[in-house]
Amino acid sequence: MNWHTVLDVIALLCLVGGSLMSLAAAVGLVRFPDLLSRMHAGTKPQVLGLLLLLTAVAIESGNPGMIPLMILAWLFQLLTVPVSAHMVGRAAYRSKHLNQKNLVEDELREVVARAGEEESR
Repeated sequence: MNWHTVLDVIALLCLVGGSLMSLAAAVGLVRFPDLLSRMHAGTKPQVLGLLLLLTAVAIESGNPGMIPLMILAWLFQLLTVPVSAHMVGRAAYRSKHLNQKNLVEDELREVVARAGEEESR
């Protein structure tokens, strides 16, 4: 077994793992009942799936110049996905597009009520 075969097997495992994570995110987006759980399904496995797919591409290319690009793309995902999910979640909460029965603890209720009181003044 030579070095290229080992790299091919590692890339294959990364591709399969990344594809399964992306599939899990897609199934969660379709099957979960409310916006907050769908948002969770669309963000958490998607970032790991993208990391695995980018790792496979970098390994298969054999070009060391791909590593900084892979790291940069993954860092942008790590920075933007949580922020966008947070903003979508807050917008959904404020516009009442969520199922209150599914919330175990509502830590945002007091903050929104306080902000509403300050706006009315």
